Amino acid sequence: MIYKAVATCGFGLESVLSFELKRLGVNNVVVNDGRITFDATGEDIARANVWLRTAERVMIILSEYPAATFDELFDGAYAVNWGEIIDRKDAFPVKGYSMNSTLTSVPACQSIIKKALVERLKKDYSTEFLPENNRVTKKIRFSIIKDRCTLMLDTSGDGLHKRGYRPLLNEAPIKETLAAGICDLARVFPESRVVDPFCGSGTLVIEAALRAKNIAPGLNRPFAGETYGFLGDGVFKTVKENARAEIREDAEFFGRGFDIDPAAVETAMANAERAGVDDCVSFKQGDARTFAPREDEIVLANPPYGERLMEESEVESLYRYFGANIFAKKFKGLYIISSHPEFERHIGKRATRRRKLYNGMLTCQLFMYF
Repeated sequence: MIYKAVATCGFGLESVLSFELKRLGVNNVVVNDGRITFDATGEDIARANVWLRTAERVMIILSEYPAATFDELFDGAYAVNWGEIIDRKDAFPVKGYSMNSTLTSVPACQSIIKKALVERLKKDYSTEFLPENNRVTKKIRFSIIKDRCTLMLDTSGDGLHKRGYRPLLNEAPIKETLAAGICDLARVFPESRVVDPFCGSGTLVIEAALRAKNIAPGLNRPFAGETYGFLGDGVFKTVKENARAEIREDAEFFGRGFDIDPAAVETAMANAERAGVDDCVSFKQGDARTFAPREDEIVLANPPYGERLMEESEVESLYRYFGANIFAKKFKGLYIISSHPEFERHIGKRATRRRKLYNGMLTCQLFMYF
């Protein structure tokens, strides 16, 4: 069966995610703000969950319809044949959001959609009682944008940025999906050398290593879709087995990371071990202000922005010292993300190229020097 699927991503990473999907060989890839739709078989949905590095979530689109009133919202949700998707005892929580629409109360919309599902399932199963006590949970997500509702079945479960290697967080982590996007934009290859002078929990270096060794980011985590029999028996297991066979053990990649905090260095090394890349990365204590890259290294960095960890004046001073030092050295490329509005002035050089990205809710720029 062919499903209409959607993969969501952080704003600014749409083109990266689009290329990822095309490399997977799926059809009818359509790019929208923060989401890419595509046609998918059950195996494609499993492959998308296991392989996509920059996607936040993969869902199956169940229905799209106008919803300017609560009646329209209810009727559209009720029209879906939920009995083909949700078993009688399954739990089916409803979550979503509304933007630029007449219906602005998200809790009210959740309640209406949930009521519609319950009434339709009671009809489909000829029952007045839905226990929702099964171990299987099928999360229903909705978006209402410009008075148009989209109902979706979540196949990912936890967000895809949760690879499973980073249970321990330092104070200001960068999401794995954003880090993977930066690695893509920096053109990290199997033979690349990468260094991060502000490594924190090591995410940029680890994501670069996963990419270079062709290790699927979802290889060691569970997915909600693994419990959905209609996607195909054992399809996720097969996709993971095939992914293990595609790991490049011969990759010549090496990554280094430095942080002034010794606790962050310990955390980064533990995360690398859990990710299975500790054989090709190293993390050491070091000060970014005196950091020296090698000529063949790509420098990836997520320095403090002055939002939480340091005062703005301290951050600006750090940028000035870092810029004066690094631009006196030779390196292959520098890709550094910051939300500071005058980053280029403080670091002392205009970027070759810039790209707008979002780190959580923060609007940032990826400053690229090459």
